[in-house]
Amino acid sequence: MRVPFLSFFFCLTRTPGLGNNPFVRMSKQEYGRSCGTCARPFTVFRWNPGAGARFKTTVICQTCAKIKNVCQTCLLDLEYGLPTQVRDTALALQNEAPTSDINREYYAQNMETELEGNKSGLDSGRASSAGKEMLKQLARSDPYYKRNRPQICSFFVKGECNRGNECPYRHEKLANSELAYQNIQDRYHGINDPVARKILSTHAENRGLKPPDDVTITSIFLSSLSSDSTELSIRTRVLQSLPTLQPTQIKSVVHVAKSRCAFVNFKERADAELAAQAWANGLEINGQTVGIKWGRSRVGGNKSPSLPPAPTTVSS
Repeated sequence: MRVPFLSFFFCLTRTPGLGNNPFVRMSKQEYGRSCGTCARPFTVFRWNPGAGARFKTTVICQTCAKIKNVCQTCLLDLEYGLPTQVRDTALALQNEAPTSDINREYYAQNMETELEGNKSGLDSGRASSAGKEMLKQLARSDPYYKRNRPQICSFFVKGECNRGNECPYRHEKLANSELAYQNIQDRYHGINDPVARKILSTHAENRGLKPPDDVTITSIFLSSLSSDSTELSIRTRVLQSLPTLQPTQIKSVVHVAKSRCAFVNFKERADAELAAQAWANGLEINGQTVGIKWGRSRVGGNKSPSLPPAPTTVSS
């Protein structure tokens, strides 16, 4: 069987990764390493973005980068510069790339023939306008060159570095947070990415969707529904906007047609928080953008959700 190794002239990378110098000297090594996702050998590119920066290198093959439309070096989205989990959550995209060792190489080999040229495997044409607006708000408007800084010196953290100012690595204390521990597979597939979770949670809080302190609240309140909305249409749209959610994870959908509002009750609090993050800029149901609020518990021990005060429609 023919193994289609990748040998392209140039790599897929974002502009900030190349640095602010218009002239970059780049080395190319054919079949230099195995891809971090499909494990196939690919052509590796390596360069220095500028003075005081660390050498950058490609870690995944160009086919895997085209499938998810991400940078071969930082694994961020090429259009918005955001983690794939943030983009997929906002656009309601489902991860179709296999994660098992048996199928991922076969899948990448088949996708290579479909993505010849400059084609991308990402289809966001049917995404909602609210999701695209959310990505535009989260995307950086200016280049972020701090990502090109040298890595932290491990000997300095241990107190054993004796190079002083000649050390090519940064002499800073390592922050003890989950953001310092990231996995290539999780970042590529958009699963359990700590950076993405922080971005989504911060954006939801800024939009007035901070999770309530009462952890028993697992309901999301939808307001300003269209007159032709039904319980079935609401449930169908909710599942479409959350492709990682199974139908059994929704406890119930309570539609109040007279008030043109509804409650979406989830079985787990984590699923409700995911919905609030994905719908931070609103949710389109039957062609109309509805308002999103957390449900509230009734006073007196009754934990059934009640209407939040004066819900407003989130504009798209």
